[in-house]
Amino acid sequence: MTAIVRKHTNQRMSKIVVHGDTIYLCGQVGERGTSIEEQTAEALRRVEALLSEAGSNKRCLLQTTVWLSDMKYFSAMNGVWDAWVEEGYAPARACGEAKLASSELLVELLVIAAKA
Repeated sequence: MTAIVRKHTNQRMSKIVVHGDTIYLCGQVGERGTSIEEQTAEALRRVEALLSEAGSNKRCLLQTTVWLSDMKYFSAMNGVWDAWVEEGYAPARACGEAKLASSELLVELLVIAAKA
């Protein structure tokens, strides 16, 4: 059986779970109360930091699920996303609207990646 490694674990969740060569991150958000662009950029910085800690990087993204508090933010979020994702390294991606944990949160990213 392949070992499962959990990092930054508490009673509720782990920020990073590694199983074999696959890395799963908990949902990443930006600073509450800031713009959709700022929240998206901060969430992506957090994704990069966690991937680095787990031995990976944004070129190894496999799948990303983007949750928006309102689909009216889709275009603005994509502007930040498109500038961040390198050409040729886009993951499989889905985007939907959901009620997030706080009314001040506008975007949450769920990421699965391979080890580098």
